[in-house]
Amino acid sequence: MKSLTDPTKLKPINKKDDLLQVIIETPAGSRNKFAYDPDQGIFALKKVLPAGMVFPYDFGFLPQTIAPDGDPLDVLLLMDEPAFPGCAVHARLIGVIEGEQLDGKKKIRNDRLVAVAEANHMYANVRKLKDLPAKWIKELQDFFVNYHNLEGKKYRLLGCKGEDTAFRLIKEAKRAA
Repeated sequence: MKSLTDPTKLKPINKKDDLLQVIIETPAGSRNKFAYDPDQGIFALKKVLPAGMVFPYDFGFLPQTIAPDGDPLDVLLLMDEPAFPGCAVHARLIGVIEGEQLDGKKKIRNDRLVAVAEANHMYANVRKLKDLPAKWIKELQDFFVNYHNLEGKKYRLLGCKGEDTAFRLIKEAKRAA
């Protein structure tokens, strides 16, 4: 008997208000990288970041989507306090950080949707990616570059786009699922 619902089967978007339903994998401030393991139906520890390096924001995925890297679409979630693996958070989409990783000679798109938790105070006035400081984007780029370097991969930021581009990526990823 299963006790939990498979989070990959949940609805990705509430049609009534266009809020995303983000499933948290790794909470902000954690060195531990968690990932949903569909074979076991649990969230499992995937890796540990080196001392001094932590995930700067909550990271999760959008259910019923498949990104070009073969996994559900990644979502970077801005919220007041860290959530926990498996937590569903309703969030408004504000844009996408477009990037590609180089794995040997193979280039793979690895974009990150950026969303703001609907229930929050600190980011309540953030409505689009441009509402965030340019330094924030630079620091995030540095995090992704360093994170991928740990796996022997290179990561290159391609740019930041708004909500329309992000919703188009979701549409494509839902078709691929």
